[in-house]
Amino acid sequence: MRKIAFNGLLTSLAIILSLIERFIPVNLVIPFPGIKLGFANIVTMFALFYLGFSSALVITVSRCILSSLFFGGMSSLMYSLAGALFALITMTLLKSGFDKLFSIIGISMGGAAAHNTGQIMIAAIMMKTTAVFAYLPLLLFAGIVTGFLTAFISVYLFSTFEKTTIAGLLK
Repeated sequence: MRKIAFNGLLTSLAIILSLIERFIPVNLVIPFPGIKLGFANIVTMFALFYLGFSSALVITVSRCILSSLFFGGMSSLMYSLAGALFALITMTLLKSGFDKLFSIIGISMGGAAAHNTGQIMIAAIMMKTTAVFAYLPLLLFAGIVTGFLTAFISVYLFSTFEKTTIAGLLK
């Protein structure tokens, strides 16, 4: 029961972070359309590390569906789900090498790159053209930058979380 409540709390937090990042003018720093900071990815990584894949999947899918209902539409749901699921699967695979091959920074950057790749793949399917893949290198560059930023925040949050009594309740 505690895990279900925590999943709901984290889903709410991810939606709030998605809303907040809509108001941050990232395109002033990275002048490519469609670039976001990916703050909701912090929640996904947290869930993956502390609650496991199934909770991370529930939180990710719930966030995508609810955010699309509140702020977007069907096409935004398709892009969001594709990117988020690609990112989650990639981060899960990279996490299996955690402390051996990949740090939280590498896992986050890999997730960001996968997110952009998933979105470009959906764009190619929806637009029925492969021309959109020309935009992928720019998105991957932006994903590496934003993935590093979210990882930097995650490292600090994970470290702080480990010092709380809540961390013991989840284990």
